[in-house]
Parts: sequence; structure tokens; C-alpha cells
Amino acid sequence: MDAEITTERRDFLAAALGGLAGLSALTTTVARADESNPGAGASSEEITMSDVPLSPNAKITVERRGAVVLIGINRPYVQNRIDPEAFVELAKAYYDYDHDPSLRAAILFGHGDNFSRGIDVDGFRKLVETAKPWINGEGLIDPLAKRKPGLTKPLIVVVHGDTWNMGHELFLVADIRIATANTSFGQDENTHGRFPGGGSTVRFVREAGWGNAMRYMLTGDHWTAQEAYRVGTIQEVAATPKAALDRAFKIANKVAACGPLGIKTTLASAHLAIDPAADDAFSRLDVQFGALFHTHDFLEGRKAEAEGRSPIYHGH
Repeated sequence: MDAEITTERRDFLAAALGGLAGLSALTTTVARADESNPGAGASSEEITMSDVPLSPNAKITVERRGAVVLIGINRPYVQNRIDPEAFVELAKAYYDYDHDPSLRAAILFGHGDNFSRGIDVDGFRKLVETAKPWINGEGLIDPLAKRKPGLTKPLIVVVHGDTWNMGHELFLVADIRIATANTSFGQDENTHGRFPGGGSTVRFVREAGWGNAMRYMLTGDHWTAQEAYRVGTIQEVAATPKAALDRAFKIANKVAACGPLGIKTTLASAHLAIDPAADDAFSRLDVQFGALFHTHDFLEGRKAEAEGRSPIYHGH
């Protein structure tokens, strides 16, 4: 079983990236950009981000390509649902990327057939019910950007297949977004007795507009990459996962070739314009999300899902 899973993951990554040889030109471009501006973007707390190879035990993979780093969600056997351990590993990957002066752009993607179907509800349930922070301690950056400090460097996300709920919220955190044509987006927590507690009530509304966001969050209907492009949550649609990753690399390398201080300042200035209005809403999300886990509607949603039937909600 494990051998089959490992082979499947490797096959997907090889296909998506077009092989290591196909990336050599990109790596060379980034390396030349680094040589022309040595030490740029140095932080007071410098870290050298380490690769995390693809394996059955790696829930989050890390692969450096010159000044660009690939961060992969690696739980294809559960449609890349995020459990607490994967969430912390992703938080550490974001922190290490942000504090490594040799890295100037990051690409987040998913191994397997889907980007992510979102939160692993059973995995998170005990943590959510305690009302404790999902991440706690030094050396971590919240992947959902609900609390500071956040990323100060660019994040590009490439999605394909099912991109639901927390998966969609991880996607919305990114600065630049590319989707494969087969992407199915979803924010359907309300159909399961929960609500979008990872940031979509703020970011989806801001990015797509009130009516477009509510159209999908309040009904639980899923939508296509073409619809996401129409409402403005993605910048490009690619035919295949490989084409999407190739395009992301080209954009990442253009970002990496720019002055890193100017890039950071651009992001910081833009966040000054939008963050203050959102901070209060973000600070309340964990409590609001956790409160629903104690309701009869939540239990009914889980039971109905397990039994393969439509839930019957009573609002308590």
C-alpha cells in the first residue's frame, strides 16, 4: 500500500513539474538573479530552509529551485485534507521561507488528484473544542493569515481538482493564484452544520464581492475555475496541473528577479490598506468556528454525512 502511494505521488510530481531537467533553465535564471544581488532580502533572523523530500511520512513537502521554493500538501490518500500536524508543518514551512534570505518566492500546490478538500474535521475536533490556538510557539506563520505576523514575501498558489473549504481559504491567502481548468472550488461548510471559519467570510467577500461570495457560501454550491476567473479570485486558468505549475514558475522567477526590498515594501503597503478593517473579524473566527462544534446541527451534519443522507437542521 505505502509503496503504491509513494509511486503515485512521485509520478504526479514528476508529471506536474515536467521532470527536473525541465526546470534547469528556471533554476539558472533565478541563480543569476541571486548573483546579481547577493544578500538581498536578508533578515535579522536568517534561516536556511531545508528540503523535505516526498515520502509517505511527509505531510508537507519542500523543494528548493534556486530562489523559488515549492511547498506541497501531501495527504492524497485523504484528498489532502489538513490535520493539525500538517497545519503546523505548513506554518513552519511558511516561517522558514519568510526568514531564508536566499528565497524570494514560494509556490503552494497539492500532490495527487486534488489541491485540498479542506480541514480534516475529525483530526481537528479535539483541538477546536479546547478553544486553544491552532498554532502556538515561535518559528511559525499562520497559513490562514488570521493572526500576525504574516508572510512578508510573495506566495503563489496553484490549485487543481477539489479545492474546498480550508483548501479554498489557503488559496485565498496567496498573492497570485492560478487554477487548472478541472478545479472544483467549494465553501460548503454551511451544508455540514459549520461555517467558513478559516477566513473566507473576510477574504472571499473582499476578493469576489459580497453577492458573488454569498452566492456560494450561503448555498454550499461548488463553482468552476472559469467562474473563479470571472469573479476575480484567480488570475489565470491553465489546461493541466503541469501547465499551471510551469506558469507559476515563470511568474515566480519574474518576482524573484525584482528587488526584494521593493517587493516586500509593495506587499507591506498593500496590507496597510486592507488589514486594519479585517483584523477584528479574523480575531473572532476561531471562537465562532469552535462554538459550532458544540451544537446539535454540527452533530447532525456529521451523522448525515456518514450515513449518506441529507441533514435535517433545527438551528440549535
